[in-house]
Amino acid sequence: MKRGKKYLESAKLVDKFKLYEPTEAIELAQKIAKAKFDETVEAHVRLGVDSRHADQQVRGAVVLPHGTGKTVRVLVFAKGEKAKEAEDAGAEYVGAEDLVAKIQNENWFDFDVVVATPDMMGVVGRLGKLLGPKGLMPNPKAGTVTMDVAKAIADIKAGKIEYRLDKSNIIHCPIGKVSFGTEKLHDNFKTLLEALIKAKPAAAKGQYLKSVVISTTMGPGIKINPQKVLD
Repeated sequence: MKRGKKYLESAKLVDKFKLYEPTEAIELAQKIAKAKFDETVEAHVRLGVDSRHADQQVRGAVVLPHGTGKTVRVLVFAKGEKAKEAEDAGAEYVGAEDLVAKIQNENWFDFDVVVATPDMMGVVGRLGKLLGPKGLMPNPKAGTVTMDVAKAIADIKAGKIEYRLDKSNIIHCPIGKVSFGTEKLHDNFKTLLEALIKAKPAAAKGQYLKSVVISTTMGPGIKINPQKVLD
């Protein structure tokens, strides 16, 4: 892969063989962010589990104390009072079969998170092949299948993020923007790692945190010492 000049300049400042302390890595990530926009800082955590086994899945959600810095558009599948509750709570889109048709017929995905009441999951299930691959399918473990739609929306707007393993047993999550500063980014990073450690499956054997890397949208990866992630 051919890298741009700014990326190569930033990469020179990162020691590829060093395992950084969390705060040190976050400070470095901010220093080497060269883009003209406010880059997102992301955490990439490889876990010592096998996602092919149901008893080793790691999936859930956590509210980052300082949010992600991103405006999140919420779509809610609900009817009656729950639909009104969702509208009052600030959901951008609320509906039922009408939204299913819009997504199916127009390939419409102008939303970031989907919430549904349990009674609507039969309807939402028709969208499994469309929402699933994009990581948008509502899920009880992530708190996005619930009767308390107002709380779900409030949490999402406050900075709730969902984490789940990819096929390589890695979890990728945003922890904020470069402009947040070191302290807020570290708070968010620590909150995410605490949630992942708490979610460790009983079936997981050996080293759980295999590797931890942070990077900005356009920057190189910075390795963090897995033994120091909660420092």
